[in-house]
Amino acid sequence: MSSTSTRIPFHLAFPVRDIAEARAFYGDLLGCPEGRSAPEWVDFDFYGHQIVAHLAPDECGHHQSSSVDGHDVPVRHFGAIVPMDQWQAMADKLIARQTKFVIEPYIRFKGEPGEQATMFFLDPSGNAIEMKSFADLSSLFAR
Repeated sequence: MSSTSTRIPFHLAFPVRDIAEARAFYGDLLGCPEGRSAPEWVDFDFYGHQIVAHLAPDECGHHQSSSVDGHDVPVRHFGAIVPMDQWQAMADKLIARQTKFVIEPYIRFKGEPGEQATMFFLDPSGNAIEMKSFADLSSLFAR
């Protein structure tokens, strides 16, 4: 798919230790509307994409990090790219709720192609999430 094609939502399934805890985090804190559910799983609209939290406590957490720009980035992570005002509002909300960040909100590549805002944090089950925003979205795949 080229970068000029219409984007099609992705689907991601991931483990959580508690469904009610996942609902509070993804639904209440991150503002993701809930879709279908059953006692052992729940769908969320994650910024236009379908993510599904599955009850699987033994599968939870991230285990490996990789050094990127002097930060230990969780190797297994997912996230979304949102407009800058939405990214900033989320950062402010997470800070106000005393979220522990893996990597605190900051701007990478300031003044360069690919300039982006990024932050990493964990959900209550230890799944790593990266939220990003680009100064110029057309530079998403800039080299």
